[in-house]
Amino acid sequence: QVQLVESGGGLVQAGGSLRLSCAASGRTASVNAVGWFRQAPGKERDFVAEISWNGGSTRYADSVKGRFTISRDNAKNTVYLQMNSLKPEDTAVYYCAAARLVVRTTPDYWGQGTQVTVSS
Repeated sequence: QVQLVESGGGLVQAGGSLRLSCAASGRTASVNAVGWFRQAPGKERDFVAEISWNGGSTRYADSVKGRFTISRDNAKNTVYLQMNSLKPEDTAVYYCAAARLVVRTTPDYWGQGTQVTVSS
């Protein structure tokens, strides 16, 4: 199994920045990709960004492209989400996910989530 623990959420003003971390443990050798999803109250959970573990290729949702950057530190088994120019619309619970294949369509593991609140 793979365990994921998110951290770094909090309250920030619009236009500010925040960095989320996702620490992975367990059988991480089986992980092909790691991604971030978010869910606002009353809405579905949406894809935000993903990164392949070995190649480092990335993909972003259009709503965050140019503002968010996903990266990873393989030695630390940690994935980061740098969020800049934050907007109130970014307010949500952010979840880290990992997959043996494609994380956007078939995530295999989930973290517990971390709250991000952007005030106007």
